[in-house]
Amino acid sequence: MSKKEDRKLHPGAWVPTLYLSEGLPFAAVTVASVLMYKNMGLSDTQIAFFTTLIAWPWTLKPLWSPFIEMFKTKKHFVVGTQFIGGLLFGLLALLLPFDGWLQYSLALFGIIAFNFATHDIAADGVYINVLSGSEQSKYIGFQGAFYNVGKILSQGALVYVAGQFEESLGVTPAWMIVMGIFGAIMIVMSLYHYKMLPSGGVAKGEVKSVKEAFVTFADVVKTFFEKKNIWWGLAFIIFYRFAEGQAIKIAPLFLRTARELGGLGMTTSEIGIAYGTFGSAAFVLGSIAAGYFVSKRGLRKSLFLLCCFFNVPFVVYLVLSLTMPTNFYLISSAIVCEYFGYGFGFVGLTLFMMQQIAPGKYQMAHYAFGTAVMFLGFMIPSMFSGYISDAIGYQNFFIWVMIATIPSFLVSWFVPFDNPEPTGIEAT
Repeated sequence: MSKKEDRKLHPGAWVPTLYLSEGLPFAAVTVASVLMYKNMGLSDTQIAFFTTLIAWPWTLKPLWSPFIEMFKTKKHFVVGTQFIGGLLFGLLALLLPFDGWLQYSLALFGIIAFNFATHDIAADGVYINVLSGSEQSKYIGFQGAFYNVGKILSQGALVYVAGQFEESLGVTPAWMIVMGIFGAIMIVMSLYHYKMLPSGGVAKGEVKSVKEAFVTFADVVKTFFEKKNIWWGLAFIIFYRFAEGQAIKIAPLFLRTARELGGLGMTTSEIGIAYGTFGSAAFVLGSIAAGYFVSKRGLRKSLFLLCCFFNVPFVVYLVLSLTMPTNFYLISSAIVCEYFGYGFGFVGLTLFMMQQIAPGKYQMAHYAFGTAVMFLGFMIPSMFSGYISDAIGYQNFFIWVMIATIPSFLVSWFVPFDNPEPTGIEAT
């Protein structure tokens, strides 16, 4: 399929589903697994460490991104990894009842993470190669919204399903069903994208061997670090999510933990409803609103305000830990505030990487570098968040989260913009 034929496919037919397919497996590995392991008896320290450790492929993915340029089209990688990922989730579901389920599940989650990290490289390549700069800005809200719809579907609707089956069937059968559903969704997505996804460009033949792939990788790294003010850009990407990486891992554990232990004592199903219904609606509205907002003002003028929307709402978890409300709708209202701001603010990070980090000779690979660094900035604080929470308690932990937002404000205020912003990005 040529680039001209690619552009005949309306972005609305594939951008939402493509990024839902990115967000759903990421949240399955890093968030839904948190509640699964919580209900299977692991401590918060173990959960935060293990569920962050298995997500390392999303940080290491630049190491194999040049190989994707060697074969077929980016569409082939997207469709193939979605189908394989669906089968892997199915295998995970089948292995949960066996002795050694923890080792099996961690190993499979790690393989699933590698598979979908590869998927994300190709998927982002399709988005960047097919859409113009102005179109990228126009659809960035939908991209961010549906990426996080996938995440919230994982930690919301499917967590609710798990909670319902936990009550009637038990914990292990419930999560077998949910992991099976994850697999089925990804297989359906692979079939849909086989028909509806643009090719994203055919391999150009510039990389024809493993040796050339390593040479290309070396050049990718060299040119990446030669970018003007790249260290400022990397600092921005790392610290923008520094507080979120901690709060987002512990928040569902705080909601689920019994009240006598400092949590809110919500059921698995209640958490699923709060995130999957109220939270997801707020997130979508926030993401889409931010896309149109930035398309009018430009990213440079909007970035600090986006940072405020992203970080300040984490205060709701501190308020909840201090007041310990029992009303489900009051708790859900706090989550709505947090997720609207989360959705609104996340757009700033994604668009910065596309417009300020990715441009150049290796656009797809450099964007993959940017997202890898972003995950690193998310994962390192996530990995140790459980230890901090267990050591100081939920109230003090959420005070610490608010202190941890300070680096995000600093880098958002001072980060330089070296590439001109796209023109003609007004929302229609």
